Amino acid sequence: MTEALLGGMKPQQFLDEYWQKKPLLIRNAIPGFQGLLTPAQAKELTADEDVESRLVHAGNDGWDMINGPLRKRDFPRSGPWTVLIQGLNLLLEEGDALLRQFSFIPFTRLDDLMVSYATDGGGVGPHFDSYDVFLLQGLGQRRWQISAQKDLTLLDDVPLKILKNFSPTQEWILNPGDMLYLPPKYAHNGTAIGECMTYSIGFRAPSARELSSAFLGFLEEKLSLEGLYTDPDLRATPTPARIPDEMAVRVAEMLSRIRWAQRDVTEFLGQYLSEPKAHVFFDPPHEELSPAAFKRAALTNGLRLDLRTQMLYAGGKFFLNGEVVIIPAADAKAFRRLANERTLSELKSLSQTGWDLLSDWYADGFLHLQQKM
Repeated sequence: MTEALLGGMKPQQFLDEYWQKKPLLIRNAIPGFQGLLTPAQAKELTADEDVESRLVHAGNDGWDMINGPLRKRDFPRSGPWTVLIQGLNLLLEEGDALLRQFSFIPFTRLDDLMVSYATDGGGVGPHFDSYDVFLLQGLGQRRWQISAQKDLTLLDDVPLKILKNFSPTQEWILNPGDMLYLPPKYAHNGTAIGECMTYSIGFRAPSARELSSAFLGFLEEKLSLEGLYTDPDLRATPTPARIPDEMAVRVAEMLSRIRWAQRDVTEFLGQYLSEPKAHVFFDPPHEELSPAAFKRAALTNGLRLDLRTQMLYAGGKFFLNGEVVIIPAADAKAFRRLANERTLSELKSLSQTGWDLLSDWYADGFLHLQQKM
């Protein structure tokens, strides 16, 4: 399936030749693909306050953007407009399945599935993304113009990041099932030809500032430096407002005791990258089951992670929704399968500790019983 998705290429060939290097147009990447939503369903989703959505409209007065939830009167009566819905993979089983087709790339890099529904002529203007993106055409057609330009200056006083000087060098019309891959910071502009829906598979690319800030917060919780600042050899001074050199030296020595190892970075990444987004909440099951009843049902039906659950592992450590989870060594193989495949049916060999963990996750809404076909 992956090779068809990449136009016949093996995943490693794509990564070697195109990933973060140059664009790739793949005709008929998913044959027969018409999308996961109808326009009416997309508009209905924008009314939900738990769904991240935006309405973009280019009128006579320039660009306008409204954040959801949206009401009927928010939609323009005429002219081109676009609705963007984030996190479709958290809302639809089919959305998660589409995102997981790109699992030849680590889950730590997969971000979300966004859908763009546009009327004729609609778009969000020429722009660039700071991350890799696959643009998969669903309903209708969209014209894509791209450019490797270095000038990424943005327009002032607009609610969107729109390029001031866009100079396209290539252009294609994508039909249902066609897909365009673009590396980070590749300028592009998509325009709907008639009513159209495009699905964007985006990848997480945190900035160095974001990572360092989060890591310092992680270290703060782990640090246990002892001692107080002392200066037994302090001398009287005629300039009390001046920071003494000796003080700076002593504080520098205290701070130099801050240390971290590779295992700390791995633990940080596991917690940080599995942390659900701020708007994500989990729902407990409608029917509570005792641990014994849960075990019987799980052995019969199997288990699946909730669409919103993020599960990662490194070495012998596991991470679930921002927390470190201790897994018995005897159960590690099964839990790695659950993390990679997001379902688990081989459960008979699990230890009681493993069953207790799964039962707790079920009660919290982190995983569910599989539906029997």
